[in-house]
Amino acid sequence: MLNQVILVGRLSHDLELKEIEESKKELDFILEVQRRLKNSDGVYETDFINCKVYADMTSEISEYCKKGDMIGVRGHLQIIDNNMLVVGEKVSFLSSSKSNN
Repeated sequence: MLNQVILVGRLSHDLELKEIEESKKELDFILEVQRRLKNSDGVYETDFINCKVYADMTSEISEYCKKGDMIGVRGHLQIIDNNMLVVGEKVSFLSSSKSNN
């Protein structure tokens, strides 16, 4: 069986890094993903998808990304507390407003 999701979208809000246990971190965020086709009014609708990442990725994402930045997420669907979300395994920065000086 296969459970793999690939999303490209914009962060809906600024990120907040959480420490869930000693030396274990998680990052929850909502990804705004525009639908591929326009609706009957000629407008692209947007889906808001709950995502979560763990481990080493959390620090880099929270440091370099903020609301409105575009990222790509590869992961899998998981149900946690009766909520479906994407657990990210790889995150790619596609546009970041923070400059690398």
